[in-house]
Amino acid sequence: MAGCVLALLPATWLYTAAGDRLRTAADVPRTDVAVVFGAGLWQGEPSPYLAHRLDAAAGLYRSGRIEVVLVTGDNSREDYDEPDAMRTYLTKRGVPDERIVSDYAGFDTWDSCVRAKKIFGVDEAVLISQNFHIRRAVTLCQEAGVASYGIGVDDVHDVTWYYGGAREVIAAGKALLDVVFEPDPMFLGPQEPGVARALRTAGR
Repeated sequence: MAGCVLALLPATWLYTAAGDRLRTAADVPRTDVAVVFGAGLWQGEPSPYLAHRLDAAAGLYRSGRIEVVLVTGDNSREDYDEPDAMRTYLTKRGVPDERIVSDYAGFDTWDSCVRAKKIFGVDEAVLISQNFHIRRAVTLCQEAGVASYGIGVDDVHDVTWYYGGAREVIAAGKALLDVVFEPDPMFLGPQEPGVARALRTAGR
């Protein structure tokens, strides 16, 4: 029993730490930047879960609640490129290409949050992910120095959804270690002006 309690403590911490930072698309504060986390590709196209995240981002852009979308995902192989697939999906849904910024080294949530702050200069953002992941995303980005609000998109509770929820129990432990030890992302590199440049096109 003690082992079960200890295993669930990090997940409880995430639930509490995200606090009142969760919103809906209708009531999220207007913010310059939205961050969409990668969630896999199917034959080069966004998976249904990723597509739902991108649909939410496109909706926020069309409603004037955001100006720029930072898409962050995995491009560790030449034949696998989440950010470019996300960019293509968004442009087909009305988000101008010049308002989309790609992070090709968002290999996990912590890396994406740290890179958003240190590489792309994001100080505040709306984060978009599934409900089972959004609290971890908000907590890690807050700890990385990005003032964050989270939107959790709904999905059918299929096998993938339940797997994602179960996986979060383990991921919560890693999140706690990330916060305690603050490891550098797998790739850091020099600062990139993509977000600032995109905001200038929006008159910001």
